[in-house]
Amino acid sequence: MPNRSGCVSTKKGQVSDLSKTGNRVGKITRKTRETEISLALQVDGFGQTNLKTGVPFLEHMLDSFAKHGKFDLFVEAKGDTHIDDHHTVEDIAICLGKALRDALGDKRGIRRYGNAFVPMDETLGQVIVDLSNRPHLEFRAEFPREKAGNFDTELVHEFFWKLALEARITLHVILHYGQNTHHMIEACFKALGRALDEAVQADPRVQGIPSSKGVL
Repeated sequence: MPNRSGCVSTKKGQVSDLSKTGNRVGKITRKTRETEISLALQVDGFGQTNLKTGVPFLEHMLDSFAKHGKFDLFVEAKGDTHIDDHHTVEDIAICLGKALRDALGDKRGIRRYGNAFVPMDETLGQVIVDLSNRPHLEFRAEFPREKAGNFDTELVHEFFWKLALEARITLHVILHYGQNTHHMIEACFKALGRALDEAVQADPRVQGIPSSKGVL
């Protein structure tokens, strides 16, 4: 039975059947020699998640992203994590970017821009986004440790870059300061959710496509 977000329970290997009531939804499946991924994103959600990726730290970050963006997110991924987490993280970002792009369509009537600061104890992260159809990443973040738990911190850049590329968005990630690597990464993911939530909202003052070009 559907839950409050429109998600229904799924069998292994299936993408969840999200609400058909007009909410913006993107669904992506991707299979390579390295990974097999099913992902569904409901933009107009409640922050509910169902995440099975084989990369626990990434699941924690995606859950934070979805909760703060009020996105419903389903991800089931199998990857060659016996080697490392690189391919799984990269391909999930690719799928999430494509799902976001599909869900937003021509972006008619949306705000387009979003900006969010997120403090997390000693850390302050910021994300600014433009749903511009011009993929670009400015990543101004350095982490004091090479790993957060078992997670390679260099994969944070990889995730944001592939997300920006496949969603075709301009994305600025700025870590103003911090000491704890976990806090620093989590602040960036929370800020991503909040910035995107602002950008995708409908603005009744916007007539048509929010661009002087008439297209995004």
